[in-house]
Amino acid sequence: MLRDGVRKFLRYGGPDHRDAMLLGDCGAFAYVEHEKPAYSPQEVVDFYADAEFTHGVSPDHIIFDCDTTNPPASEMSDAVRKRFEITLANAEEFLKITRQEGEPFEPLGAVQGWSPASIAQAASALEHMGYRYLAIGGLVPLKVDVIHQVLRALRKAIKPETKIHLLGFAKAESIHEFTGYNITSFDSTSPLIRAFKDAKSNYYMPSTSTGLAYYAAVRIPQAIENPRLMQGIKRGIFSAEDLQQREQKALSALRALDSKGGKVKTALDAVMDYQRFLTLGDGSPPEKHERELLRTRALVERTLEDAPWKRCRCEICTSVGVEVIIFRSSNRNKRRGFHNLRVYHQHLQKTLGNLL
Repeated sequence: MLRDGVRKFLRYGGPDHRDAMLLGDCGAFAYVEHEKPAYSPQEVVDFYADAEFTHGVSPDHIIFDCDTTNPPASEMSDAVRKRFEITLANAEEFLKITRQEGEPFEPLGAVQGWSPASIAQAASALEHMGYRYLAIGGLVPLKVDVIHQVLRALRKAIKPETKIHLLGFAKAESIHEFTGYNITSFDSTSPLIRAFKDAKSNYYMPSTSTGLAYYAAVRIPQAIENPRLMQGIKRGIFSAEDLQQREQKALSALRALDSKGGKVKTALDAVMDYQRFLTLGDGSPPEKHERELLRTRALVERTLEDAPWKRCRCEICTSVGVEVIIFRSSNRNKRRGFHNLRVYHQHLQKTLGNLL
């Protein structure tokens, strides 16, 4: 990436994207347990410049939770106050270095705080330093109503023309509620991550009623590589050979839904037969197994009955079919994540278009 630049590295240089924003940030969650950020302002500026980002966020230190009663700094712990001060000090040094180096990218000042009032205070301080673009952090764990309070307080404290970026804004279902805050940009890995980390909402589809609908992916892990299944084999609950046969039966039944006129019930039964062994492998009590299997069956049945991949016209779904809904390996899960990004992007464009 440093050799070729981030745009070429990401293959984001086509005619529609060559002038698009490329924002870098420090990934503060990676060093959240550290006493101070993992990188100095100078190191961050050098990295953004060398990688040819168009925009870059100053190195911040995450403050979790947001107290809407707006307690003063004197009531906060030393650790919280220190994170607040480190984030502001880093932003000041970051802006100074960026200017000294001729602003090779547009700098964004990172905002952290323990309450709507302290976040607004930090935003105002960054604006006075000279920032014209602010990156609001700490939003990931916050509920929608708290984010509203944060943005209301922040907007009152800064100029209308000051741009704001929301870091880690994952509230896909509520994006229409935030169009009144003059938000310039936001980022979210949620559509990608939910493809393989969420328990039941792995596949996005448009919905006329709620904007987005979610489906559970069908989990068919590789029999001799899955830790749960391997534990079951080692404990003698089932054999590797039998497991592999059931795995192939489940895969064949799913694929038949696309190519051979397969029946949903046949596929569902084959999947749940294999799923039973996956559940047994964790060593939990039988009654817990049955509850989990009932929940899983309902989720899988909805996915197979609706067959959302057949209605999707994206390049991924039209080329791989039912494979996109199978939760099995890294490449499959990534493909589903990119499908989710497309659906979410279209949802966002539609939401913004309705305002015009």
